[in-house]
Amino acid sequence: MADTSVERYKSPHEVTAAWSAGASGRTVRVAVDAMGGDHAPDEVVKGALEAAGERLQVVLVGDEARVGRLLPPDARHVELVHAPDVVTFHDEPVAAARKKTESSLVVGMKLVHEGMADAFVSAGNTGAVVAASLLYVHRIRGVQRPAICSIMPAMPTPVACLDIGANAEYRPEHLRQFAVMGQAFAREVMGIADPQVGLLSIGEEETKGTSDVIEAHLLMAADPRISFYGNVEGRDIMNRVVDVVVTDGFTGNVALKTIEGTAKAVMKALRQAIDANVGTKIGGALLRSELHRVRDALDPEEFGGAFLVGMQAPVIIAHGNSYARGIANAVRQGARGVVSDLLPTIARELGAVAPPGAGAGDDGAGGGAPEA
Repeated sequence: MADTSVERYKSPHEVTAAWSAGASGRTVRVAVDAMGGDHAPDEVVKGALEAAGERLQVVLVGDEARVGRLLPPDARHVELVHAPDVVTFHDEPVAAARKKTESSLVVGMKLVHEGMADAFVSAGNTGAVVAASLLYVHRIRGVQRPAICSIMPAMPTPVACLDIGANAEYRPEHLRQFAVMGQAFAREVMGIADPQVGLLSIGEEETKGTSDVIEAHLLMAADPRISFYGNVEGRDIMNRVVDVVVTDGFTGNVALKTIEGTAKAVMKALRQAIDANVGTKIGGALLRSELHRVRDALDPEEFGGAFLVGMQAPVIIAHGNSYARGIANAVRQGARGVVSDLLPTIARELGAVAPPGAGAGDDGAGGGAPEA
């Protein structure tokens, strides 16, 4: 586990740079839902163009007329697949995944299922992304529930947190699997050599929490695959007591949104304090580079999106309010998931045979709608 003494925030660029560098000579194809998100398709196309390169090819999926006009005539490493329909944030997730088969979200998932793309990225309806993933990409055999794993700001370096929204209801065994998958994510995607896992609860003692949390604690503590620290509390997330925080999707989503809101409020207060008078403005000017470093470390755009771990191919759920930089980093994270050892590690750790390729979805595991 990383040293928790007072240090400067590690720039998130140090994490995302690894995604861009690529640990493999393999050319990766990432399908991107061009119509998903508050600022689609304009910002999505900008982000795709920013991320695309010789080893990272982007397949934009969306309305040909709307998306095509945003692509420069000399655009390289980017192609367009037409999808006339759109899944909106107001659509019921499971129904949209099943019935809107010509939507950019579903067509993109089908590209992954058919091996025409290695990973998928969307800033659209989160529930629909999860539902369509289960229908078309499928879980790795042995995974009971996929989980949304987010890279969250912490001092001095980021921390992985899951689940942040895929499973509002859960069983203790699900939390144990989240721990295994989160540990693999921290090691293979974030580059943490020996990640430690904590279980989010209302106290450090193993007897604290709901009956399911108490049972999950016992399961994790007894599992030799998990480097288990024990229970952690909400205040421990940003203080980085552990490398991976495990919780249910309801609690995790509340924690994530609370941290994001707090970070924005703190940065706003700092700006107001700096602008208070001439003296504070001078002090702010002297601290500008460090304040920018902290601002970037707290910016969710830096990490692009959250990884739906447990699927046979990388599925990245970007923030609905993502701009070009966030989309670009989400695409890079998807590529990182392909070239890293994440998927084979999860398959191996959970007792299944590693999938033949990151883009394959042919083992039949995990089809169907999201579980209740």
